[in-house]
Amino acid sequence: MLRKIIAILALAGVFLGPTVAVLSVAVLANPAVAACAPGSLIVSLIPDSLTATTKTGETITLNRQQLTHAATIITVGGQTDGIGRPGVTIALMAALTESTLRMLANAGTYPESGDYPNDGNGSDHDSLGLFQMRPQSGWGTVAELMDPNYQARAFYGGPTGPNYPSPRGLLDIPGWQQLDPGEAAQAVEVSAYPDRYQNYQPVAETILAALTRPAPTTGGSNEGVVVPETTRVVFPLPAESWVRTDSFGWRTDPVTFERAFHSGSDYGAADGTPIYAVADGIVVRAGYTGSWGGLIIVEHTVGGERIASYYAHMWEQGIHVTEGMTVTAGQHIGDVGSSGKSTGAHLHLEIRPGGQGQTAIDADQWLTDHGAQGITGASPQATCTLGGRA
Repeated sequence: MLRKIIAILALAGVFLGPTVAVLSVAVLANPAVAACAPGSLIVSLIPDSLTATTKTGETITLNRQQLTHAATIITVGGQTDGIGRPGVTIALMAALTESTLRMLANAGTYPESGDYPNDGNGSDHDSLGLFQMRPQSGWGTVAELMDPNYQARAFYGGPTGPNYPSPRGLLDIPGWQQLDPGEAAQAVEVSAYPDRYQNYQPVAETILAALTRPAPTTGGSNEGVVVPETTRVVFPLPAESWVRTDSFGWRTDPVTFERAFHSGSDYGAADGTPIYAVADGIVVRAGYTGSWGGLIIVEHTVGGERIASYYAHMWEQGIHVTEGMTVTAGQHIGDVGSSGKSTGAHLHLEIRPGGQGQTAIDADQWLTDHGAQGITGASPQATCTLGGRA
C-alpha cells in the first residue's frame, strides 16, 4: 500500500507541480494527513452562495451560512480516520435532507435550544441541528447537539465518536462502504422516509467539489501554497491558563529599556502550556531563529483574506509541527517557552494580513473581532496534520 502511495505522490509531483510535492512530503512523514491533501478534504474558499440540482431536477441555492456548515462537516470528516470523500458525501446528503444544512433549534420541545446560535426553528419531535439528532435517543445533550462540530462527529461515529457504540454513526455500520450512499445515510438516521437521501447525492457532490477546489492565492511570500478557508477562529491558549502581559504598540523594551514598537500581543503562561493554531491553515515556517526563539508561522484564509499567524519564544523541543503540514483550528502545534529575546515564559502572537512578512496588526483585537472561541479542556482531536514578556 505504501508503495502505491509513493508512486501516486511521485506522479502528483510531475503533473501537479511544487505545491502538491511540498504537501506530499508531509503525507509521507505522517500518513494520517493523506485525507487532507489538495483535492481531498481541505476546505478552500467558501462562496457566498452555490446552486445545485437534485436527482429529481429541483434546483436549490445554498447561502454562505449553509455552506459554512458544509465546510464543518467536510473538515471533521477529514479529521476522522476511515471516512474519506465517500463518507463526507454521505454526511452531506444526510444534513441536506434533514435540515437543508441549517442548525435548527426546537423551541417547542427545548426552549433553551434557541439560546444557542441557530439558523431557525424546527419542529420535528425533539430533533435538533444539522442532522436532526434527538437527545431522547441518546445522541447528546441540547448543548452538545447545538454545536455543528459535535453533530458531525456524532454522525461519523466510530471508536473516537462521542456516542460509541450507540447510537451508531457511519463508522459503526458494518460494510457501509458497500452500501448505496442513500442507504448508508438511512442506516445512521433511521428515518421513516428512507428513500429521501439519494435525491441529494448530486447536491452533496457539487458542494464537496466546490468547497475543496484550490483557493486562489492573495499575496504574501508563499503564493504557490494552497491555503484552506478556515471554518472557525480560536484562542491560542487553554482557558484560564494565561494572562495578558503586554500589548501591541509602542512601549519601553523590557530588555534594552529603549522605546520600541511591539508588533505582537503577549500572553504569560506556564512553561509547557499547549499552544493552539488560531485557525485552519498550512505551516510555512517552524524552527528556531534569533530573537524569535522557537517560531511557528501558519498561513490561513479567513473571510477570503490571506492571514499569517506567528507564535514565538517556544523552546526548540516545544515545536510540534513541520513546514508543509496542514493544521486545524485548535490543534496543539507547540508549547509555551521563553527562548530568544524573552524575559519569561509566554506566547508572543502576531497576526499579519496578506501573509508571512506583511505588516502586523493588533492580534488581540483581531481575535476579538473574529469571535475567537476559547479552548476548554483537552486539545481538540485533529488527525488532519499534513509569566514574562518580550
